[in-house]
Amino acid sequence: METKKIIIAIDGFSSCGKSTFAKAIAAKLGYIFIDTGAMYRAVALYALEHGAFARDEVNRERVEALLDEIEISFRFNPERGASDIYINGVYAEERIRSIEVSNCVSKVSSIAAVREKLVALQQQMGRDRGVVMDGRDIGTVVFPDAEIKLFMTADPKVRAERRYKELTAKGDSVTMEEILENVISRDEADMTREISPLRRADDALELDNSYMSVEEQMAWFMEHYKRVVE
Repeated sequence: METKKIIIAIDGFSSCGKSTFAKAIAAKLGYIFIDTGAMYRAVALYALEHGAFARDEVNRERVEALLDEIEISFRFNPERGASDIYINGVYAEERIRSIEVSNCVSKVSSIAAVREKLVALQQQMGRDRGVVMDGRDIGTVVFPDAEIKLFMTADPKVRAERRYKELTAKGDSVTMEEILENVISRDEADMTREISPLRRADDALELDNSYMSVEEQMAWFMEHYKRVVE
């Protein structure tokens, strides 16, 4: 008997390892992984490169005008074992991870027209189920009927350390202070924005992974997964 396919929605704070964990779950279950945070980063990157920011302030009208120009797609990269993001057919996976994009993505994601466009695209991607999707509002807005909802959290300092190691490993010149400030400011922006604020869905399972390995997280998840599908 074939196991039924479900939607797994993973929400939570920035730098909690949501994408890493979601990729691991998707690989284990043979599901499609969709990184919605990368989609918002892609819009932020395009906005940065097309004159929608001035002195760190976003021109909302300019961003809205650019939306029809932006086509976001994912292509599987066998070397990484995951999908890379493309903007209008151009590889953008590394560019969307810069600290410049991190510093402005919350401002772009708070624009109603941006969220409307991307939520519709995300719902289309998950219509056949068998997907693991991570972001900020997956279990509350995109797929409120998801069979499994996780809300991931971790200590801000632990998250900043993870992000710092990730960026410096790529050769980026950043400081721990800068990263911690970014983590805290993004938390505030995500939780207080008017459109689809970050919050835990009432029926979501909370996972604090401050001091858990991916293997420990997976063991915890599989217990819950088996209860749902068996």
